[in-house]
Amino acid sequence: MTATVSKTLTERIEDLLPQTQCTKCGYPACRPYAEAIAAGEANYNQCPPGGAEGIARLAALLGKPEIPLDTTHGVERARPVAVIDENVCIGCTLCMQACPVDAIAGAAKQMHTVIAELCTGCDLCVPPCPVDCIAMVPVTGARTGWDAWSQEEADLARARHDRHMARIERERAEAEARASARQAARAAQADQTNQAAQEAPAAAPASSDDPEAKKRAIIQAALERARKKKEEMAQLGAGPKNTAQVSPAVQAQIDAAEERRRRLGLTGDENASHPDKGDKPA
Repeated sequence: MTATVSKTLTERIEDLLPQTQCTKCGYPACRPYAEAIAAGEANYNQCPPGGAEGIARLAALLGKPEIPLDTTHGVERARPVAVIDENVCIGCTLCMQACPVDAIAGAAKQMHTVIAELCTGCDLCVPPCPVDCIAMVPVTGARTGWDAWSQEEADLARARHDRHMARIERERAEAEARASARQAARAAQADQTNQAAQEAPAAAPASSDDPEAKKRAIIQAALERARKKKEEMAQLGAGPKNTAQVSPAVQAQIDAAEERRRRLGLTGDENASHPDKGDKPA
């Protein structure tokens, strides 16, 4: 005994659409347009690739009269195929991203080419091309609408679009998973760092493997050498001669530098690097 699966109205409408996925109907793909027709939110004469025959098919299914194509969405025409001027193509991949049926082959900074037998003539690759190297070339002569497009081609285009959308969704999920994993790893590393800081003895020496600790130790040693050198020079009467004439702007820079050193714990004496600072008149 064979079970019969009854299709919804949306599915039966979608079966009658040419599956070019061109968005000319005002919807992002053929399936959303079918859903809108079934819900009474869109008219059944908004599909230029289907043309007059497409409208007749939908009218028969819906029990409605045949009406002219709404040309605000485009006109019925011979089916075109996208052709890329390979001498002008810069390999930006924008056309590949726009193609709803993955009919363009190429790679970043490499020449792209259209697989003609897979192209639905949707035109979506033309607007994003930054160098205007894509032309839509009619390939069906005087045949337009469904006369220029077979049911077999429509079914294959529909299958390719479904695979395209599944790939896009898979890549999006994988990217989100990678981002979540990176965020979790950073959070775990921060927790480990905080826990180690809390567990370490207050006076424990800095680890020799800590680059920041090494940097602070080097700076502290350099400051200590400079302090001793300045004391020796002062004893010989060769200290700085202009400490009383420091301009407010320069003094502000000195104060800011001293504040940074104090925040880093590089000096224990507030006036160590400027012995005359505390004696200056207010």
